[in-house]
Amino acid sequence: MKKITLSILSLLLVAAGTIKATAQSVDDIAQKNLTAMGGTDNWKKVKTIKMTGAVNAQGMEIPVIISIKDHKGMRVEYTVSGMTGYTILTDKEGWNFMPFGGQTKPEAISADDVKKGQDGLDIMGTYTLADYKAKGNKITYLGKDDVEGTECFKLKVVYPSGKEETRYYDASTYYHIRSVAKVTVNGKEIEATSNYSNYKKLPEGIVYPMSIDAGGGPVTVKSVEINKAIEESEFTPKS
Repeated sequence: MKKITLSILSLLLVAAGTIKATAQSVDDIAQKNLTAMGGTDNWKKVKTIKMTGAVNAQGMEIPVIISIKDHKGMRVEYTVSGMTGYTILTDKEGWNFMPFGGQTKPEAISADDVKKGQDGLDIMGTYTLADYKAKGNKITYLGKDDVEGTECFKLKVVYPSGKEETRYYDASTYYHIRSVAKVTVNGKEIEATSNYSNYKKLPEGIVYPMSIDAGGGPVTVKSVEINKAIEESEFTPKS
């Protein structure tokens, strides 16, 4: 069960954001990544994303729904043994509710974790390097590295919150295929690795990873709905 919890929290806390360049090569990588992901015009039209999929963890297939409203809120909902839990993050607060772990009511996420999770509320910044200079993040280009046989550009990112991660981009497709970040779970700092693959172009013109593995079990994305209405009540905790 602990691995399931880590998987869900990693989806929220592992950054996939924007970067401020310190070398011209990063500008080139950012532009080519954005083009590969569908381009600025298509991404700027996206105001909400609702992803339905399943986590394969400990031999179980766990249904998961991730709803994001740009710069407003994120909700990750999952069902285990007939019990539905969730993690909610807004621009100001956050909560966890895991009944299968013994919780009887939602518990607030620490202010530090809320702060560190804000990058995940930026839809355009989540899957691309768009507008990275304007967002005040810092980057170091670390050259090339190998990720399971794939040659990648390696970038170190430091966000305004102080959160750091290393990001890997396929040198041939410019897709983001791996992130390694330090996150705090249950008061302990751990190194979390997230892998992204099986990118597909959606009817709206943007490109989305249909396979995500944050360490607690691979997530298979079954459907992605763009600009579907998401009520504000989705980001209010209920037990």
